[in-house]
Amino acid sequence: MAENLHNLYLGISVAMQPYNFMVAMIGLVLGVIVGVLPGLGGANGVAILIPLTVAMPPVAGIILLASIYWGALYGGSITSILFNIPGEPWSVAATFDGYPMANKGQPGRALVLAFLAHFFGAVLGVVMLSFFAPIISEFALRFGPAEIFSVMVLTFSAFVGLGGKDAMKTLTAIFIGFILSAVGMDTVTGALRMTYGSIDLMGGFNFIIAVIGLFGLGEILLTVEEGLKIEGKPGRVTLKDLKDGTIEVAKNWKSLVLGGVIGCWMGLKPGGATPASFMAYGFAKQGAKDKEAFGQGAPAGIIAPEAAAHGAGTSAALPMITLGIPGSPTMAVIMGGLMIFGLVPGPMLFKEHADFVWGFIGSCWIGNILGLVVVLAFAPLFAAILQVRFAIIMPIIVYVCAIGAYAVNNRMIDIYYMIIFGVFGYLFKKLDYPMAPMVLALVLGDMAESALRQALLISGGSPIVLFQPPIALPIMIVAIIIFFWPTISGILKKRRESVGPG
Repeated sequence: MAENLHNLYLGISVAMQPYNFMVAMIGLVLGVIVGVLPGLGGANGVAILIPLTVAMPPVAGIILLASIYWGALYGGSITSILFNIPGEPWSVAATFDGYPMANKGQPGRALVLAFLAHFFGAVLGVVMLSFFAPIISEFALRFGPAEIFSVMVLTFSAFVGLGGKDAMKTLTAIFIGFILSAVGMDTVTGALRMTYGSIDLMGGFNFIIAVIGLFGLGEILLTVEEGLKIEGKPGRVTLKDLKDGTIEVAKNWKSLVLGGVIGCWMGLKPGGATPASFMAYGFAKQGAKDKEAFGQGAPAGIIAPEAAAHGAGTSAALPMITLGIPGSPTMAVIMGGLMIFGLVPGPMLFKEHADFVWGFIGSCWIGNILGLVVVLAFAPLFAAILQVRFAIIMPIIVYVCAIGAYAVNNRMIDIYYMIIFGVFGYLFKKLDYPMAPMVLALVLGDMAESALRQALLISGGSPIVLFQPPIALPIMIVAIIIFFWPTISGILKKRRESVGPG
């Protein structure tokens, strides 16, 4: 414990260095803007702005990416409450009571409730990250190639069994990602695969270009098709709003703690923030004395889902840093950013790059505190961004995407790849296919393949090595159970229904 506290102090010191502090502030402002603008979101904003980090030191780069995410978590509440337009998927639950409260002439109070709840969820998530990450990483140091592959299988199984989407669609997305990751040179033999004689394909598909197209351009195409009609409320936060909101949060401390705990738990599995916010809202409503107030501007209906959303967002960094398993699409994109710096997420990060890891953890504390101050002080300014016509904002975003894609390798072909991936992203959204599993497979495909082949080489080609105790076997068993969980839960449900209440 004492060592963790010492390392945390050093990490906060790194985050407080003038350059890193400035980067965090810039990231937060950009993140809030990303969160405010419908059609973007945390994963899209991080994907679009990853090229900015290429020339940065690794610590500053990860601070920028993480701060964009924290800012987006806060910013999504502004549009949900003032405009009844969820800036993020996990902000949908906030519209149920946030917008009605704003309609009653209390927009500032509703924003204060949301921001304070977000901050509490963030603190819980960062506490988990600060004190549990070293323990998990110490255990994970015992992993060899077989154990690493079993963790990879567990990661993809979690997306299939717990991701909340159609299992076949998730599997399809994963397989597409594996195919894309296999394009180019075989990392073991050096042979070319699926290049079809093209020199441009020898290097494979760059992760940055893929996520810029999938998340950034794909969302823009979808938003342009759907169109937006924005009518909102003024979002000024007064000292009275701050005082009344703080008292209200204290009165509803049970909903606050409930939301934070649910969020931190759900953040450990893929896509946890959105279901966490709805789950917290449902539990808060069920436990309330006045259930009829929900949907009419109930404070608990804002506090619980917002605490859950930010708790899930921050705790998603725990499995990503320690095991290389991102708990959210945004963390999957951030993990790709780490790999750009030559850093492989997992237990060795704590041993080989302790300053980087603790600098990141320290920046989570600083970034979330700064984020609360920024959104409380400048909420009206961020809300005013939505008054700008989308016809003006859209081409600017597309232009930024194109610059980011070109800047990776200074090749025009990468812009064409970005457009192709943008069409892919648009089709995935239209057909309701999840993009996060495909992105994760694109990022982890080479790593999973290398771990599998190394394990088989060590064992002389015997697949039994993948199921050896004491580590690989239980992880594989859990992965198989999770993979088939939708089927298992369906069978259990039918059995309960056939038995009946008696």
